[in-house]
Amino acid sequence: MFWSPYKSIPAKLEKVIDETSNIKTFVLRPESKFRFATGQFIELSIPGVGEAPFTPSSSPYETDTIDVTIMKAGNLTGQLHALKGGETLGIRGPYGTGYPIEKFYGKEVLILGGGVGMAPLRSLLLTLIAQKEKFKRIILCYGSKSPEDVVYKHQFTEWQKIKELEIMRSVDKCPIGQWDETVGLVTCLLDQVKVDLKNTVSIVCGPPIMMKFGSRKLLDIGYTHSNIYLSMEGNMSCGIGKCGHCQIGHNFICKDGPVFTYEQLKHIPDPFI
Repeated sequence: MFWSPYKSIPAKLEKVIDETSNIKTFVLRPESKFRFATGQFIELSIPGVGEAPFTPSSSPYETDTIDVTIMKAGNLTGQLHALKGGETLGIRGPYGTGYPIEKFYGKEVLILGGGVGMAPLRSLLLTLIAQKEKFKRIILCYGSKSPEDVVYKHQFTEWQKIKELEIMRSVDKCPIGQWDETVGLVTCLLDQVKVDLKNTVSIVCGPPIMMKFGSRKLLDIGYTHSNIYLSMEGNMSCGIGKCGHCQIGHNFICKDGPVFTYEQLKHIPDPFI
């Protein structure tokens, strides 16, 4: 069947999952099987209202349904959050470049995520877990503002049972006695991680300020520019490089990314704005 980058396909909203007070996961069933590579993004639309780009948070090996985890931040996301299930939305895509999973084989994979940045990282993590025997280690460092802001609370319980997966979490602040893990910015978790710098890659996704200082911390540890992968999802709009809204240096995030290496962006004065 002919694929058009401009055409949406109908997708029924099967379920809405409350993750936090302002983040929900939407489980969609497209009218036909939908395939994407982890790290790629889609355009999700409410007919008659508008559309916006989001990175799927589900496994790319699941083609009957697709999960999209969305934070309420404006008009469209507000209207999405008002949906209860049963509605028909539109999906177009997938677009962009995903994570080069094959390049990670045999290596230690360190994931650094913050807040709703865990959404695309969840897709990556599910991909890695499905092939866990191909990686030397899988390490997830995840931070949120407070215990209430942790996304995928129910899934963390299951992920912590996977012996091939090492998980460390932090919250910026919380009342005494309400959190028995690390308290502090997510970058402080990197002080607890010992990796083989000759055989490791890192992936960073989260708020711009967290990505900026997370990348700097990884460089200080000894990661090379080419072994730090960044999910640069901010500022995308049309999804196909026509509007120019997401131009960063000579690149368009939607076409050349959203996954970049630090090497590709290091000459841009401040790519995290």
